[in-house]
Amino acid sequence: MSSMRTMALAARPVRGAPIFRKIAILLAIGLIWEGYGRWLNDDLIFPTLLQTLHSFAGGTVSGVIPRRAGYSLMILLQGYAIGIVLAMLLAGLAATTRIGADLLDLLCALLNPLPAIALLPLALMWFGLGNGSLVFVLVHSVVWPMALNVHSGFRAVSPTLRMVGHNYGLRGWRHTAAILVPAAFPSLLAGLKIGWAFAWRTLIAAELVFGVSSGSGGLGWFIYERKNQLDIGSVFAGLLGVILIGLIVEGVLFRWVENRTVRRWGMQTA
Repeated sequence: MSSMRTMALAARPVRGAPIFRKIAILLAIGLIWEGYGRWLNDDLIFPTLLQTLHSFAGGTVSGVIPRRAGYSLMILLQGYAIGIVLAMLLAGLAATTRIGADLLDLLCALLNPLPAIALLPLALMWFGLGNGSLVFVLVHSVVWPMALNVHSGFRAVSPTLRMVGHNYGLRGWRHTAAILVPAAFPSLLAGLKIGWAFAWRTLIAAELVFGVSSGSGGLGWFIYERKNQLDIGSVFAGLLGVILIGLIVEGVLFRWVENRTVRRWGMQTA
């Protein structure tokens, strides 16, 4: 009996073990980074991790990096919100009408493969050098992957749940909001995560091209400026800021939402 209990305890996963493994991997990457930078001994090509952290700390204390990051996030939230609304409208229309489904399939087939950054010339001509151009390319980067994920989630809802909604007299948009959205929430959340990743990458790339607006600019423009000044340590610090924001949003914000929705509801395992 005791041996079986010992085996069961040994087979039970240790709580927090994945965190320790990830920390160990990060430490190994940091050691490799620092070692390679010292071996190369050329700050203009590859600064060491300590130099990057020093530049990052200096930019953070001076307020430059937080200010640039805040500007980028402000623009991103505008495009992200508009893209989500449009995606939900398209997916809802596709779930309620056949012509809506055909429209969504056709638009996704035509526009989803088109990189958002390829629309920069059009954005510049239509909206000028400012926030409108950035928001436009962000909306394009969010709406199609988000709409595809939500539409796939709606189509995967079981006929039984659909019949329950119909028995309660739910039709059209009421049926979508009360039945399809809760049942397809894992797909909706996955679409939000994919849309965020696409939007963040698109924003940084767009800012590298035309990041100045109203005398300011985001993290992408910060990286571009420091590159022109040959301040490569600050370039790496800007890249580190981009990575850290991505990690916080993915590993903290979205994880918090998952734990309080799909995992609590038993729709997704840990």
